[in-house]
Amino acid sequence: MWKYLLTGVLVVAFGTLLYPRSGNETQYEGLSLSPAAEMQMKQATLKQDMQLTADLCRSQCSIELQRMLQLKTGESAAEKLKGLQELQKEHPQMEQLIWVTADQPVDNGISVGGLNDETRAIAVPELRKAKAATDRGDSYQSPALSSNGETYFVLGVPSSQAGSGLVGVVKQSIIKHVEDHQLKNLRIVTYPNEGKYKVESVDSRTLEDVTVNHPEQNEGTSHYTINQVVVRFKKEPTPAELAQIQSEIRTTRPHHKLGYTYVFESEHMEAKQLMNYFQKWNVEYVEPHFLYLTNTTVPLNSQQTPDSSTAVQDNTAIKPNDSLYQRYQWNLPQIETELGWDISKGSEDVIVAVVDTGVDMNHPDLKNQLIEGINVVNTGALPMDDVGHGTHVAGVIGALVNNNLGVAGMSWYNRVMPVKVLDQSGAGTTYAVAQGIIWATDHGAKVINMSLGNYADANFLHDAVRYAYDHDVVLIAASGNDNTDRPGFPAAYPEVFAVAAADANKNKASFSNYGDYIDVAAPGVSIASTYPNNQYAALSGTSMASPHVTALAALIRSANPSLKNTEVMQIIRDTAQDVGAKGKDNYFGYGLIDVAAALRSAKGVNETTKSQENANLDNTSWTQRLLELFHNKYSK
Repeated sequence: MWKYLLTGVLVVAFGTLLYPRSGNETQYEGLSLSPAAEMQMKQATLKQDMQLTADLCRSQCSIELQRMLQLKTGESAAEKLKGLQELQKEHPQMEQLIWVTADQPVDNGISVGGLNDETRAIAVPELRKAKAATDRGDSYQSPALSSNGETYFVLGVPSSQAGSGLVGVVKQSIIKHVEDHQLKNLRIVTYPNEGKYKVESVDSRTLEDVTVNHPEQNEGTSHYTINQVVVRFKKEPTPAELAQIQSEIRTTRPHHKLGYTYVFESEHMEAKQLMNYFQKWNVEYVEPHFLYLTNTTVPLNSQQTPDSSTAVQDNTAIKPNDSLYQRYQWNLPQIETELGWDISKGSEDVIVAVVDTGVDMNHPDLKNQLIEGINVVNTGALPMDDVGHGTHVAGVIGALVNNNLGVAGMSWYNRVMPVKVLDQSGAGTTYAVAQGIIWATDHGAKVINMSLGNYADANFLHDAVRYAYDHDVVLIAASGNDNTDRPGFPAAYPEVFAVAAADANKNKASFSNYGDYIDVAAPGVSIASTYPNNQYAALSGTSMASPHVTALAALIRSANPSLKNTEVMQIIRDTAQDVGAKGKDNYFGYGLIDVAAALRSAKGVNETTKSQENANLDNTSWTQRLLELFHNKYSK
């Protein structure tokens, strides 16, 4: 029975998976890592992410001040004030902005915003230094400043016209946000009992209850809601039987149903008791509701500006003009994305679903790439991201390219469908994830990214995965961040394409999970991408590797729409760079993805020759009927 307890999964975005290790130590290419050494490597990765995020913030702010100077220098004082007000509205982290001239003190400049007394006391001396620099025609950035538990910096950017410039005070709350997120994402802290879920844990090897008191203990646990179970009956219960069940388990909350599967909650029975109770009802399976988790260096000189307003093309390698691209996005050139863009930049007809924490739908580097999605967590609300994870994943796939702003996504034209299945704590139920997968399939997604997972092999979730797979969707998932070979789900399902993470030197990322189920690897260390509130952050995790492969699948389907999902996946395998041991290995699978080689292969495929493995879909499977039932309920 407890085999099935581990199949009801609650989901958590996979910057970090809850994966157990094989023993007290793990081996990677002859390197033995103790738990303490692994934790030190994760801490180093976190520190690197925080530093790079701080640099991204400084670079972005400097570039935005440059743009304002270019737009408003020569305008009236009223127009300058209006411009500063608009800039601060778009970037609320810029707490004070002042347009200064050489003939007046900094306090007499055109100013918007303000500071509390403590912050002002430490900022004023730096503001004077920044003004002195701009008076000389130089740029300025202060060291990090601490006030009221927050990190600030002061910057100054000179105008092209001598004797004037912009100075400002910026609060870098994003650094603390990234730290809090990555502590959980990389499993540096214990899984937090937060949000709306009552959480219990079991060891995925022994199936015994465990208490997690230390972050290393996360690696052997799967988490589930204490008082819920997922049930599929062999025979559909009648309304009277459902009423009897609800009375006997004592619940005032109505059951949920998705296809043929029900979720029940009890006021006085825990999951084990509920599983025993449902044995008398002749069930196909009964399992708890498990949790899935997220799997997720020099500042730019403010005088630097993008080289041109158009992309640079050299020997068919397209270099976009996005302002943060050349300095921070090592990942796209590494996998030959620039050469690949000469073959395909994507297509609006191929929709990519991001099943995650939602997406910041107002981010200027994303909003024109997004289509209608769904919020499963809060029905009726927009799928807005309240974590940051989904926005970062979406940016890797589809941040607007060549718009002279921020970062570049891998696809120029593929539309991104935000599917919010994880709440503000980064967790969500099996039911929510399954519903999101089915909804995305029903609404036209051709590729689905799942940067989330758990150790639990959940029948309920697997049914939803099979449904999407049977409808020709390419499903891609992160493998997890615990440097273990224990398979995690959904990545280890045979219908899902599993992704490991590599670093800038094409080595295995220290945290990346591995095993014989890994298909390929992709960049996953300190990846710069979009972040909520018009910001950019660097995050590490297999969560960040997975969307690189997702975007490649979308580009392949754009280049050759006739390809089936199995053919798309095989092309990615066949064209990968063999960077590990010769041939397929447990750390990189078939290798590091190669965008250009994959797209060349896709364009060269004989469209009249198709693999036979998917020639005849089983249209009578229960997953087909599940979609029909779900479609009737949720498509209106």
